[in-house]
Amino acid sequence: MTDNLEFARRQMIDQQVRAWDVLDPRVLEALAAVPRERFVPEQYRSVAFADTAIPIGHGQTMLAPKIEGRMLQALGLERGERVLEVGTGTGFFAACLAELAGAVESLEIHEGLAQGARATLAALGYGRVRVQTGDVFGLSLPPGYDAIVLTGSLPVYDPRFERALAVGGRLFAIVGLPPVMEARLVTRTAADAWLAETVLETCIEPLVNASPAPHFLF
Repeated sequence: MTDNLEFARRQMIDQQVRAWDVLDPRVLEALAAVPRERFVPEQYRSVAFADTAIPIGHGQTMLAPKIEGRMLQALGLERGERVLEVGTGTGFFAACLAELAGAVESLEIHEGLAQGARATLAALGYGRVRVQTGDVFGLSLPPGYDAIVLTGSLPVYDPRFERALAVGGRLFAIVGLPPVMEARLVTRTAADAWLAETVLETCIEPLVNASPAPHFLF
């Protein structure tokens, strides 16, 4: 069974993640080091390494591995950096962030998911990850993050996230509406300046309570 798991994990990395131009060795090592199967709901463990989003309850899904790889690579995380993740889910991506950076603060709106993520992360020794329950859109974000990553999309870009970055900090956000959304990397280059670049086009579910796109009447 262990051999089958390791074969499936290697296939995920080689055939899905690498194929999406994720070539950073640290990112590939992180994806290999975190036991993805431990973060997948039991009824879906047979597809833990599949190239698909996996339902995790509360109407939420776990992102496909190739998207997670592109996010991690774009952020360019360094040891010791302070990271905020919005949308903990099962905790898998938070564990990957912890493998690459320093302290990880992860915010999850659903208490059931937050509890499950805390338990799994603690069992696997990811003490650098702190999972909190709350709605990011009802909170005031403290400043000074080296990286912020949103695991759900924003129908409309929200500048509150870029303002919480330290100078040199990076924000990864997927913005827009189906069928195609823009994944952006936003870097704070000075106290009052930011640089945005498009990383890829994809489509994921929006963050709960994110501002909807305006409707135009003609």
